[in-house]
Amino acid sequence: MLTLKKIPWFSLTLVLLSYSTLGWMIFEEKAHWYIWLLTVVTILLSLICFTNPWLKLNEYVSIFFKSSARAFGVAILAAFLFFLMVAWFRAFLDILLILCATILARIDLQTLALKPALAFGCISFFAVAGLALGAFIKLYI
Repeated sequence: MLTLKKIPWFSLTLVLLSYSTLGWMIFEEKAHWYIWLLTVVTILLSLICFTNPWLKLNEYVSIFFKSSARAFGVAILAAFLFFLMVAWFRAFLDILLILCATILARIDLQTLALKPALAFGCISFFAVAGLALGAFIKLYI
């Protein structure tokens, strides 16, 4: 019972609700099954990035800045992504909400000193359950 009190229910509920809005929007668009599959794979890959230690991520990022041509390409890509952010501001805010809720849950689980694999499993369960919950709510409402 003591373990259940330590679980960050508030942040995991935020993860569940934010991903349920994503599931609601995807179901509302009447997306095909491969869009759902691509969404779940993208969610799991992004959660792997959140649970991966930052030192390994730093090694991968440093590859992009080893030469001036690569740094220029990254700057052009960043400018294009900024343009997309402004053009699709509503979608950007939804994605930002999902990322913030996921990061909050990751920080809360990290303060509990959970192993990264267990934190990944917990957050991914709530994320995929929220995605399905949003689709089912939209289906029955």
